[in-house]
Amino acid sequence: MVLAVPGVAACARNSDGSAVRAETPTSATSVAPTSASPSTRETDEPELSQPGVLETTEVPVPPNAVVCPQELEGQTAMAAVADPAAPKITIRVPPGWSVTPGAGDVAASLSGPDDMVAKVTIAATPLDPAAAFSRYGDELMAKYPISTLSLLPGDFCGFSGQKLIGTWAQDPDESLEYHDRIAHIWTNSGNYLVAVHVEAPTGAPGFDEAASVLTDKFSIVIP
Repeated sequence: MVLAVPGVAACARNSDGSAVRAETPTSATSVAPTSASPSTRETDEPELSQPGVLETTEVPVPPNAVVCPQELEGQTAMAAVADPAAPKITIRVPPGWSVTPGAGDVAASLSGPDDMVAKVTIAATPLDPAAAFSRYGDELMAKYPISTLSLLPGDFCGFSGQKLIGTWAQDPDESLEYHDRIAHIWTNSGNYLVAVHVEAPTGAPGFDEAASVLTDKFSIVIP
């Protein structure tokens, strides 16, 4: 499945590493923040080399500032890591899913019906948004010998971000599908890559709905 914003090209890649333009069978909208984030702001000319990459201005914020409040309906979970400088995020959780704390860069692990799983990672990065997103996509593609990846802009609240959709397979007869949402978040002390990854056996009932909930916009707290 390839999604794209009308007028904005998505990027689709296959396992041999080539890139092709993806057209728009389904439309989506990149929503501008309703109020300016204290830590970043969107400029008029986003970088075009990667979907969803914005130029941002780093402005110090007070401790424990909620820089991206969201009205999250239903069950939610806060994901945080031991790093005291790392951002904390609050995500929506689909009905019937469970959440357990993670370890290291894994802020939370989630499991759902029909072998659906998800995880939230929050990791410091020395890279700028475009480079961090490229590395993340390359690592996704390298996990299995057969893989596909489609990219969409996923920026919100002035933070650079992407949505990623693809499939993995060891052989053509058995495959997994995945949805990811990633964001490059500047805090008072550095940059972090936040990722929400959801996967399931291809064709798992309710996967698209669950992945849509988990990869929705999330609230962000800067320590």
